[in-house]
Amino acid sequence: MNELAEVKRRLSAVERAPAPVNKFDRYPVIEWAAQGRPPVGGNVWSSVGISNATGLTFDRVEVKFITDWLLTGKREAEVRLAAFRHTGNAQREIVSASATLSLTGNTTRNVGVVVLRWVHGIPYGWDYADDTTIYTIELQHRYKKGPESPKGQTIYAIAATEGAAVSGNILNWGYKQDDNGKWWWVPTYRDGSPWAPDFVTVPNADEGSYSISAMHYCVGLPQERIPEATAYGWHWRRGTNGGWVRDPDITEPYFSV
Repeated sequence: MNELAEVKRRLSAVERAPAPVNKFDRYPVIEWAAQGRPPVGGNVWSSVGISNATGLTFDRVEVKFITDWLLTGKREAEVRLAAFRHTGNAQREIVSASATLSLTGNTTRNVGVVVLRWVHGIPYGWDYADDTTIYTIELQHRYKKGPESPKGQTIYAIAATEGAAVSGNILNWGYKQDDNGKWWWVPTYRDGSPWAPDFVTVPNADEGSYSISAMHYCVGLPQERIPEATAYGWHWRRGTNGGWVRDPDITEPYFSV
């Protein structure tokens, strides 16, 4: 009886589903810039692109994103697509995931682009039995190598706290004896001046992380348009080296917020 009731529920959901007005599903995302991504939650899977796929019509999607600062052997990424079911109590559970794609970058900085095609595995599409259910497809990342810690440059200089006056006889001149006993005429600072000789470190403008954009788009398409899509995943990339490294695994830890 329970199985019969479930079949009736699914038939009812199909009957009430709206007729598609497009030949594809649009799940818009907003970011088209590769942003620096730090490790999150102990470097577990964390989402950088999220697309609301509630009410989807097709069982396969295409996703595009760009990368920057992927450096071979220094800053390498692992990415995947994952589908989540969100309930009304602000919790989510993973439904399915693609295989893990390793992006190893190049030996020099290069902007790359990646396209993924995937059968998402979200059950039944429109879920009328629960008015609070929302489904999302998420682009997730974590570090395979890195991030780096590029060193800044340390300079010995006459220095003061930011905002200190730069005029008004703040400096003076005096003699200083070196290790060989020779005296030198050098700049010094007056008593009470905020300025003093000090080591000043200029940080490196490079934060040491790779950059990945959110999904430029996430679009649901029929099998005729993207026959390559599978539950494992299909990918095309340019500007970065890489390849599949692990089978789909929804038991791997992810940042659960």
